[in-house]
Amino acid sequence: MAQTDKPSGSSTASAVPETSKQPLEEELDEPPVERFPPEEEAKLLAESQQHKTKANSLFASGSYQDAIDSYQEAVSLCPHYLYYDLAVLHSNVAACHLKLEQWKEAIKSATDSLKGLERVDREILAGEEELERSQAAQQTNEDDDVEEEIVSVGAQSSGPGVPKQDSQEEQALRKRREDVARIRAKALMRRARAKSELGGWSNLSGAEEDYKQLSGMSNLGLADKKLVHAQLRDLPARIKAAQEKEMGEMWGKLKDLGNGLLKPFGLSTNNFNMVKDEKTGGYSMNFSQDPPTK
Repeated sequence: MAQTDKPSGSSTASAVPETSKQPLEEELDEPPVERFPPEEEAKLLAESQQHKTKANSLFASGSYQDAIDSYQEAVSLCPHYLYYDLAVLHSNVAACHLKLEQWKEAIKSATDSLKGLERVDREILAGEEELERSQAAQQTNEDDDVEEEIVSVGAQSSGPGVPKQDSQEEQALRKRREDVARIRAKALMRRARAKSELGGWSNLSGAEEDYKQLSGMSNLGLADKKLVHAQLRDLPARIKAAQEKEMGEMWGKLKDLGNGLLKPFGLSTNNFNMVKDEKTGGYSMNFSQDPPTK
């Protein structure tokens, strides 16, 4: 999933109804977001999209570091409250870092993307709740204003059903959910790969969590599904090996520390061993003046 997302011709800021933004700020107990005037916001977003378009071309030509620089320019220009646009940019930066095998940087950029998408999720939820309230209020008004209409029972049962048409707001919210799911899948794939490549107990466990989340997503292509399945099959053994290695290293460091503390007394950690009580299942520490040599 190395491809990056092409910028759209219009601002994505208008895809979610404006009424959906304020409930998010109240829910998070944050002060109201200071927004640019519409004209200035559109200008900044257009400039950001220009840098994004340039970065996409640089990525396609293999100039990954230059692409990162252009994406970062786009990030700096994009209004800080346009979380979806920023999430796309951070995900694309992660793709560049993967190409450069900069695993830690890829993890950070992908994580920034996913955090932004979480905020978009809350915006969408707030928009859906506001739309439901608006529709309920509208239905109440319609019920209060009844027009007399005489229709026979037979006509009601035999007449063709009229399919419900989604409003523009409902279509916009559904489209935004689809867009968020698409970028989330890309960011998760990029972060999971970076963690898998970086290795280590913590990173491999994190990669497994990301791949498990991806396995439950319905918008993956066939190649990505195969990759997720293969990783979920192979990662447990890698995680176990990394855990044992790191635990062994940690125990070795603890022994070195203990030997340093005990040396002035003519002792070492070999003088102490843990013995399990088979009756209680507990452990006790035994001391031996003449420990076996190791």
